[in-house]
Amino acid sequence: MPGYDLLTRALAACGREEWTGVLRVSGAPGGALHLRDGLVVAAESPGAPGPETLLLRSGRVDGEQWAALVRQAGGARWPAAGLIAHGYAGAAQLRVVCVMALQDAAFAILAGRVDGCERAEYGAEPPAPVAVGEPPARLLEDAARKLAALAALPRPVHPDRERPLPAPHSGGPHTALQRALLEHADGRRTARDLAFRVGRGVYTVTVEVARMLGEGLLECSAAPAPIPVRAPPDGIRHRTPPPPAPPPPQPPTPVDLPRRRPGGFFRLRNGTPK
Repeated sequence: MPGYDLLTRALAACGREEWTGVLRVSGAPGGALHLRDGLVVAAESPGAPGPETLLLRSGRVDGEQWAALVRQAGGARWPAAGLIAHGYAGAAQLRVVCVMALQDAAFAILAGRVDGCERAEYGAEPPAPVAVGEPPARLLEDAARKLAALAALPRPVHPDRERPLPAPHSGGPHTALQRALLEHADGRRTARDLAFRVGRGVYTVTVEVARMLGEGLLECSAAPAPIPVRAPPDGIRHRTPPPPAPPPPQPPTPVDLPRRRPGGFFRLRNGTPK
């Protein structure tokens, strides 16, 4: 795994130097690992739901309440003190959410393509930091173990590859997560998309999708389902494209004219050649 080796070397160097800052990982989906004294205290990636998404989808707090807490905290990305003070979540719950988001983001980064790593200084407090950081080696070993566990399943699934949809006969009973996946799987969403939709970790959702495919609850079509096209509203018309321009005129075909041959010219005098 070239990406694993590249990320391992970069994080190992940060750990040895007890470095504090952000390690930005380019690739797909890529992400950022926040370190303090050589330990990873937070991670974020577009390939995994962050702690805010996990909390909002859980129903503990809604969008308006979250926005009010952010304003009260002066724009902080992670208003932990306000969440606890208003009773939306306990301190222990928030610690669990932060650790889950950190580990899930590391898994998403490693499961994708790693092109490079670049250090950057802190511009602000990292989002949802954990109290005790994760050693880089242990964090990557955990992500690699999860990838190996996925590959060993009877129906392996990649977080950003398969696009499942409910099987014709997917009757219950189902768990709460299975019901949510059956509701949102439409043949266009990957396991990563479904994780954001249902507010669960991308690793958890990817494993469940693989199991449901193996049990016949989900299936994958040969090609992604087309996105439905809606008719334009009344009053909006599409301009008719102009007719194609006529082809340019072609030069006339040259005509072979008779050539004069030496001795071929003669005059007639009194009807007799001369």
